[in-house]
Parts: sequence; C-alpha cells; structure tokens
Amino acid sequence: MEPEVKVKKTSKKEYAYAVGRRKESTARIRVYTNTPSLEMWGETKIEKGKMYVNQLPIEKYFNGKTHEPMYLKPLVATDTVGKFTITARVVSGGHKGQLDAFVHGLARALLALDSTKYHKLLKSAGFLTRDARVRQRRNVGTGGKARRAKQSPKR
Repeated sequence: MEPEVKVKKTSKKEYAYAVGRRKESTARIRVYTNTPSLEMWGETKIEKGKMYVNQLPIEKYFNGKTHEPMYLKPLVATDTVGKFTITARVVSGGHKGQLDAFVHGLARALLALDSTKYHKLLKSAGFLTRDARVRQRRNVGTGGKARRAKQSPKR
C-alpha cells in the first residue's frame, strides 16, 4: 500500500505533507523547508525551526521529559533537528497514540522531502512501519468485555 505523502510547492512556501496513524489517532504533518518570519497559524506565530501541534508549541502539547526524545527521534536519525519548521494537526485517540501518530507522520513527511537521503535511515530505525495493533473489540457472549467470560451459576 502506498503511503499518503504529497509534496506541495508554491511561490510563498514550500512544504511536504504526510499522514501518520496509530490506534485511533491521526496526525497530519507539514514540514516547511522555508517559512516566512511573520507566518501565523491560528493565534500562534510560527518561528523558523520550531514544531507546533494543534496550534501549540510541541513542548506544551506533549509536555514532559519522557515525550521529548520520542518526537525528536526521526529528526535525530536524519540529523535535521532545527532545520525545518513543523506543524501538525493531531486528532482522536489518547495521548500516547497521538504521539506515535505524530512520529509516524513526521518520518513520512521527511521521506517526502528527500527519499534518497532519508529512506535508509528512517526504514532501519523502524519509523516508516505503521503499528497496526488496535484495541480488541467486544465479542458476543463475553459479558461486556473482549476477553471476559460470563460467570457460571453454581447450580
């Protein structure tokens, strides 16, 4: 299956677009190669070399010291930390699923920018593989949960 990756080039700005998914979460990522200094996204002023998720700086959306190494992994693997401006719209799912969807989408967007340079690095690190594990659905006759068995009466 072909990944959902598009490269758009306009006279004003140049960016790569990709979609990343994990569980119920979906992340739509734009990686800008050149950003005008006065660009606005909602009420947030976009600065060159920064990352934004849902119109917030990424440090505020994915706060905590444990999340920072996670969302920087594709950039560290390709040695592009601070070189691009990144905006993302993340919806659905939980916090961890959203973080994993962001990482997956970011890797796909970097691949769209320069596949010959980044493909081997991203593929060997495992960022281009979509984690297909999802929550097991409720089954009929299980008493409300997926793996729970119904209680048997004594007599």
